[in-house]
Amino acid sequence: MPDAISTGLPPELAALDERFLLRTREVEFGGRSWRLELPRSAEDLISEVDFARDERLPYWADLWPSAIVLAQEVAALDGAGRSAIEFGAGLGLPSLAAAHAGFDLLVSDYYDDALLFARRNALRNLGRDLRTRMVDWRALPEGLGRFDLVLAADVLYERPYAPLVARAVVSALSPQGVALIADPGRVALGACLAECAALGAVVRERKAVRHEEGAAKHTITIHEVRLG
Repeated sequence: MPDAISTGLPPELAALDERFLLRTREVEFGGRSWRLELPRSAEDLISEVDFARDERLPYWADLWPSAIVLAQEVAALDGAGRSAIEFGAGLGLPSLAAAHAGFDLLVSDYYDDALLFARRNALRNLGRDLRTRMVDWRALPEGLGRFDLVLAADVLYERPYAPLVARAVVSALSPQGVALIADPGRVALGACLAECAALGAVVRERKAVRHEEGAAKHTITIHEVRLG
């Protein structure tokens, strides 16, 4: 049954209690604690139908270290009067940080459920909803717009994603904008950054962050992409 707090959510967000077994993750950055709700297990959500159609896997349903590191970086920015988009937002932690920092934010993902969880987590943590849009990198929607800040956290886990992500990122940048791509060294990272450069963008490493979760240790690198 939905908990008492869920009854105050929009129906499509409250319905997540019925559709999923939920758990929570708490992370701290930016001088506060963030409490995210997410499915109990991403493996439980694997659909043979989805995979057969377009090799889709529910990566969105985990809170990845790259998302935490990118959110920490975004939380320190001043978003007043600036626009932002997150590609492949998943549970939406970097988006929450961007909204909290004052950016006019658009949250995007390829899964409807990811956008629902991002909205629910925004209401839980910020007390307000987020503007969302379904975005398929293979067929970018018209009129998506250009943004001062473009975010992507750990979206390069398949080789074919490299040119798709690069094209999405570069096409979404405003003339003075910056994209921040956080990645733990996925297989498509190098090809994506090379494709960004081939599209006329300037790419540089912004910082490398050592992230630890229990016994697991990761080095997350944040790359900057700007129009040349």
